[in-house]
Amino acid sequence: MIKIAKFGGSSVASAEQFRKVKGIVEADPDRRFVVVSAVGKRFSADNKITDLLLLVNAHIQYHVDCSALLADIEQRFLDIAEELGLKWPVRERFETFAKNIKKHSPEYIVSRGEWFTAHLMAEYLGMPFVDAADVVVFHHDGNVDMERTAVRLKDVMARQGCFVLPGFYGATVDGQIKLFQRGGGDITGAILARCIDAGLYENWTDVSGFLSADPRIVDHPRSIRRITFDEMRELSYMGASVLQEEAIFPVREVNIPIQIKNTNRPEDEGTIIREKAAAGEDEHLLTGIAGKRDFISVHIKKAHMSGEVGVVRRALSIFERYGVSVEHIPTGVDSFSVVVNGADVRDSIYSIVADIRRELEPDDITMIDNLALLSVVGRNMSKRSGTSGKIFGALGDAGINIRMITQSSQEISIIMGVENEDFEHAVRVIYDRFVRDEMV
Repeated sequence: MIKIAKFGGSSVASAEQFRKVKGIVEADPDRRFVVVSAVGKRFSADNKITDLLLLVNAHIQYHVDCSALLADIEQRFLDIAEELGLKWPVRERFETFAKNIKKHSPEYIVSRGEWFTAHLMAEYLGMPFVDAADVVVFHHDGNVDMERTAVRLKDVMARQGCFVLPGFYGATVDGQIKLFQRGGGDITGAILARCIDAGLYENWTDVSGFLSADPRIVDHPRSIRRITFDEMRELSYMGASVLQEEAIFPVREVNIPIQIKNTNRPEDEGTIIREKAAAGEDEHLLTGIAGKRDFISVHIKKAHMSGEVGVVRRALSIFERYGVSVEHIPTGVDSFSVVVNGADVRDSIYSIVADIRRELEPDDITMIDNLALLSVVGRNMSKRSGTSGKIFGALGDAGINIRMITQSSQEISIIMGVENEDFEHAVRVIYDRFVRDEMV
């Protein structure tokens, strides 16, 4: 089975981390294709190379000298090369890059973090280096040309047998460097897995997969060993993310599982993400709990609204007019609510409400702010009757008022709105009642 091993910035942040990567790759002969991010933080106060290169671009834009900044970046690569005894000419290549810095596009400059890191890793692992600009092809609209990319990757795979590929960038058909969004190394790994028909996409980072709750709220939350793509999307949307979400789609479409693994603890099982969980796999009631604070709910009530065509559409068009993304739309017979992120409407909420009053002529509009959304996710909830009632009952017994309830159409998540001040208490109540008790 072919395994794609993608290593994030924290996994390649130093010579010590390079050694860990080598141990992981050499431990499994199926790991013949490696994708790396740019050198990341060595400690919490450190800087990522990508952030420093973005700062270089800012210096160039405002005509500020960036020589000291470039020297710091160069030294990070030199330190790794010297400690590991690598022969690749870091100093010469970096001096050429720095000398011509103003001739390069911003995207080219930022992409050099991955480019230099991958060159060093390729020598250290004894594998060929393949430039992502030669194999990952972008259309001019910014989307990846999967067909051309697959042809190029399979050709290189056939010729080389193994290789190290820098993540985060590719190139247009005319050779212009093009970046993915931040976290794009995850996407590169997923594209590679899809294009060469890998059996598993391993994403190596600094955590041992997904946790069933935020460890800043719940002490020692249970690890999630197996999770479906749908469940992961639900949890990631609410902030429980260890993987760039766009990295899901290339492999999901061809049913390639993803495994989240910890470079610093390779013995940990991590989390496997699949399209569907096999029968008997981790049959817990709840898979995970996640949430965010600071939402606003605009509740609109109008008599006989159910018989009036287009009311909800007209309301949503007002939010669209102000460039506001709608999170949820709980509905009743003659009322509905529009839930939005408070930060998105900080400067426009009163104008939005005024437009709704004028254009919809509702009987009443009420606004609830300081609202936290709590998502309880589990593929097995729909199989066990009374789950929703038990969750609501547990929160009620704890004195927590539920301000809003909505459920996903797939019945794998229940989303509840509670006061911001009740958010952490609500997470702990649900975890203790439905996860911790199940572990005992």
